[in-house]
Amino acid sequence: MGRILAIDYGQKRVGIAVTDALQIIATGLETVAAKDIWKYLSNYMQREQVEAIVVGEPRDMMNRPSDSSRFVEPFVRKLKKTYPDMKIERFDERFTSKIAFQAMIDGGLGKKKRRNKALVDTISATLILQSYLESVK
Repeated sequence: MGRILAIDYGQKRVGIAVTDALQIIATGLETVAAKDIWKYLSNYMQREQVEAIVVGEPRDMMNRPSDSSRFVEPFVRKLKKTYPDMKIERFDERFTSKIAFQAMIDGGLGKKKRRNKALVDTISATLILQSYLESVK
């Protein structure tokens, strides 16, 4: 059984999370610059067996694609083209950034560390992946 990789794609940064080999626990991996995501994914796929990729789907409160969808859609198209045999799923990412920020506060992180947007992106990817895992159980 391979891992499931989650991606919270943004124009500047991409948060990445991954499951354990048994697909039980979602763990934040890291945040990479959007310009480096393809090299990162290539290196990661060579090292680890990945069964599926879950990409956060930005939606608005009316359940329509949000403004940031225009950046995510080309990424997903290229992802499908680059990894044609990979199972690629989309999963609603509404509120993940707000929940991630609140988790940082609840976890006792100071104001300076909470300004770290890369950490918010990694936590957001983890939340997307954990929600996905719960939805498929």
